[in-house]
Amino acid sequence: MDYITLNNGIKMPLEGFGVFQVPDAKQCEQAVLDAIQSGYRLIDTAAAYMNEEAVGAAIQKSGIKRSDLFITTKLWVQDASYEGAKKAFEVSMKKLGLEYLDLYLIHQPMGDYMGAWRAMEELYREGMIRAIGVCNFYPHVLADFCETVEILPSVNQVELHPFFQQDDALKLMKKYEIVPEAWGPFAEGNHGIFTHPVLTAIGDKYGKTAAQVALRWNVQRGVVVIPKSVHKNRMEQNIDIWDFTLSDADMAEIAKLDIGHSEIVNHYDPNFVKMLHGMKIHE
Repeated sequence: MDYITLNNGIKMPLEGFGVFQVPDAKQCEQAVLDAIQSGYRLIDTAAAYMNEEAVGAAIQKSGIKRSDLFITTKLWVQDASYEGAKKAFEVSMKKLGLEYLDLYLIHQPMGDYMGAWRAMEELYREGMIRAIGVCNFYPHVLADFCETVEILPSVNQVELHPFFQQDDALKLMKKYEIVPEAWGPFAEGNHGIFTHPVLTAIGDKYGKTAAQVALRWNVQRGVVVIPKSVHKNRMEQNIDIWDFTLSDADMAEIAKLDIGHSEIVNHYDPNFVKMLHGMKIHE
């Protein structure tokens, strides 16, 4: 496993395990335990995933030193304000059963996220959080944000996979020394990614699957990946990407797959924004 150094000097694994859409507590707890046993040390959850307690239970049972783990959770839109963030952080920490958090992310650039960031800056300065960051901040939003805040985000978690490569966004993140992290590194199964002829042909050269090639391509761009699976054999395959390197020619072939936009979400659609604001995760 390789690590990447964030802009505040702390090290983050380049590959982790995500628990989006694993709301069943028993299944989630077992999946996280299996992931940790398979070698994952970065675990990515969120208040909105409704499984922080299960993640916390798995961490306690794992037998792995807390300092060897890198735990991420996220602040939901409903709590995007100064006071809301302070309270939501407390709730998340209680559910996770942790004394400190490695990375706290603003889940969406919606609501009073500037107020929320001020609260996160304070929690960071107090040593409660080792790094703070954002998700789904497209370039124009990220640039404005970075020119406004005191502490720059360490991470921007966005959709990144061979069919939506976001090269311009990566260039801007590099300018601000922000590490990109990919949600949906398998494009949520779209474009037949697991059997895609280009990815499969490249994988055949190295004895790897199309999925492993998709993950390897992202980490070679300096992108942290957080694939999700509830199947242990798949988890083991997903983490088995550290013994080969894609050639420049391979990277160039994959670059041709970019369609330049998301087919999963549309943050520019007012109805989508309204829908996220309407998603309440507590009373």
